[in-house]
Amino acid sequence: MSRKLLSLLAALLALSLVAAACSNDDDAESADTGPDAAQSEPAPAEEPAEEPVEEPAAEPAEEAEEPEAPGTVVEVAVGSGAFPTLVAAVQAAGLVETLSGPGPFTVFAPTEEAFAAALSALGLTAEELLGDTELLTAVLTYHVLPLAAPAEVVVTLDGQSVATVGGAEVTVTVDGDTVMVNDATVVTVDIEASNGIIHVIDTVLLPPAS
Repeated sequence: MSRKLLSLLAALLALSLVAAACSNDDDAESADTGPDAAQSEPAPAEEPAEEPVEEPAAEPAEEAEEPEAPGTVVEVAVGSGAFPTLVAAVQAAGLVETLSGPGPFTVFAPTEEAFAAALSALGLTAEELLGDTELLTAVLTYHVLPLAAPAEVVVTLDGQSVATVGGAEVTVTVDGDTVMVNDATVVTVDIEASNGIIHVIDTVLLPPAS
């Protein structure tokens, strides 16, 4: 082999080695900048998770209060404040305990104006009436029925006589919307009590003379 050919082969070999070396350097740089290199970068700090907001506990529903039961006919009359003379008469006659019993009772309660008119007709003062226990008891018991008679029952008694607690009878008459007990007109109905019912009348009922 000639000297010139050997020199050419030596030059080619040297060029090959240089090219291989450059190739290895490029691979190393690629490895440094590849996906693995990106993963080696520190991850951004995570923001702290927000704490859950606790919703206020629902308040328990309030239990509906039951309406208070009405008192006795005496307690209802006293509590209304509309019948001071009637209440004083019941107390003076000693009928509070009787009318506070189980009943049932239906009370025809005269208005204050009705008592004033009755006292004038009898020629008595309130003190004189309250002091006459026998007369007072007869008048008061004539206003009480020994049964529960709401308005819907009273209107069915048209033309009938009904015995009172005192024994004497009252007569009920009905004319359209007007209900009368003897000569007294019923002006308010169905005031409920635990042991009966109160109807308000515009005239004091006077029992028949014995």
